[in-house]
Amino acid sequence: MEIHQLRYFLAVAEHGNFTRAAERSFVTQPSLSQQILKLEEELGHKLFHRLGRKAVLTEAGSVFLARARRILGEVEDAAKELRDDPSLGRRITIGAIPTLAPYLVPQLLDRCRTQYPNLIVHTREAFRGPLLEAVIAGELDFALVALPVEDHRLSVETLFTERLLLAVGRSHPLGKRDSVPATDLQDETFIMLGSGSTLASQVQQFCGDHHFEPKIGHRCAQVATVKSLVALGLGISILPQIVRFAADQRTLVYRELSGRAPQREIAIVRHLQRYQSRGAEQFLALLREHVTSARDEAAKPAGPL
Repeated sequence: MEIHQLRYFLAVAEHGNFTRAAERSFVTQPSLSQQILKLEEELGHKLFHRLGRKAVLTEAGSVFLARARRILGEVEDAAKELRDDPSLGRRITIGAIPTLAPYLVPQLLDRCRTQYPNLIVHTREAFRGPLLEAVIAGELDFALVALPVEDHRLSVETLFTERLLLAVGRSHPLGKRDSVPATDLQDETFIMLGSGSTLASQVQQFCGDHHFEPKIGHRCAQVATVKSLVALGLGISILPQIVRFAADQRTLVYRELSGRAPQREIAIVRHLQRYQSRGAEQFLALLREHVTSARDEAAKPAGPL
């Protein structure tokens, strides 16, 4: 039994005529008649006496009329309640990789609190693989990750591209140069994130493209740990531009890598078949606005690395 069949039944009952009922329902008369016949077959009773152009309720039709009105009334009340409830669609869950979560997500949450105070955003920080699995499983509305992402179930929207920079301690000899070729890194000790990190994979690929295997001295779970060890002079690292803070100038030096410098693309990923709530649409709009503002700010002349 379909809701539209109940609506057609009520229209015929009210107008006493299939043609007028079809006009009021904005369907053709044969289509409406066919749906009424299907409804009668499902119920096992004739609902109308067809008396020429008139349609008169049978005894079964009269009994069914009250129930049909009650069912449609409940459906309409439920739809109105959903439309009028300000709390519905205001709760979302997003994920972000460790090289984005501390540097992008807090800013987004702060803007959400100001622009959409009723929007509740839950967050999850993890490497790309687990985040994509969570999006596919329906546990996350969105995930902020580094590309590539290749899965036909996912919608991928590229947000921005950023450089990867060499990070060294302030007393390191490489910090005295304006830019550093990749070949000068082959004898250095690298401090990197865990092997599940997309950044770690990209650094490995970058070194491989320049015909050397990085000597990894330390594996870390957080960028903050990487930066602390680099500041102590225990090794070097290659980090995204977004992790660079003004306060780093006291302990770290960032330098461009010359030649074919590495960069990464950041995207927001969602399931193609997941319903996009009002809150999700608001978050997406805010994210795009934030990225555009940050891009415009980055285009301005920058200070020294």
